[in-house]
Amino acid sequence: GDAMKRRELIILFAGAVVSSFAARAQQKKIHRIGILSQDLQPGLLETFRDELQKRGYVEGSDISIELRNAAGHNERLPALADELLKLKVDVIVAINTPAAQAAKKATKTVPVVMMRVADPVRSGLVASLARPGGNITGLSFMPEALGPKGVELLHEMLPKITRMAALYQGNNPGAVIIVDDVQRKGEQIGLNFVRVPVKGEQDLAGAFETAAKAKAEALFVMDDGAMTEQRQRIVELAAKHRLPVVSIYRDFAKSGGLIAYGPYLDVVYR
Repeated sequence: GDAMKRRELIILFAGAVVSSFAARAQQKKIHRIGILSQDLQPGLLETFRDELQKRGYVEGSDISIELRNAAGHNERLPALADELLKLKVDVIVAINTPAAQAAKKATKTVPVVMMRVADPVRSGLVASLARPGGNITGLSFMPEALGPKGVELLHEMLPKITRMAALYQGNNPGAVIIVDDVQRKGEQIGLNFVRVPVKGEQDLAGAFETAAKAKAEALFVMDDGAMTEQRQRIVELAAKHRLPVVSIYRDFAKSGGLIAYGPYLDVVYR
């Protein structure tokens, strides 16, 4: 009698709830995250995905991730940014200065979250830190303050050094800003600088020869994504030329550099 009816009602009600959930799940918008990168470091994208998952964003159900990596070829970034916009991404995550600059040029409306950029004001990405304006937000860990600090620490450890080489990716405007500041700081504390910009792996051996000819006694490595890929080779060449290495990311020091002063990159990605 009554109990039976009540059970049928509960079953019916449960059925209605399930079907309304199913309908809502079908309507649910999957947000598209576009990732634009000059060069991706292994492991860091996994960290980014892991944090999204911890925050309840499930790939394929809540979000989809579209990755566009220029693999060190900056000239590809504008076309890759346009590709992401054609896919109607809801947000672009721009990893490092050239990617953020390409995203800024490509859209005034889609929000851009930058990470790993050098000074966002000097890079022309935001109007000011207090009032950035525009559609760009995100993180800069101001590496242009960290690079000079690393050089200071190296100088405290090796006070007799008078000549230093700076190795960096010549086509990364963020790296150039940092090297400018490192050189300025170095010169204040009595270090002569030789700048060794490189395009890719094929330039590395030549860069070390240049540093050796200039009688450099230490090496500052501006380790952006492209440089990090060559980390092992750089550390080997530095050992061969007996050059202590100072850099911004701890992995360089762990691989055989002398000292690193800077942030945990995985925290930046999270």
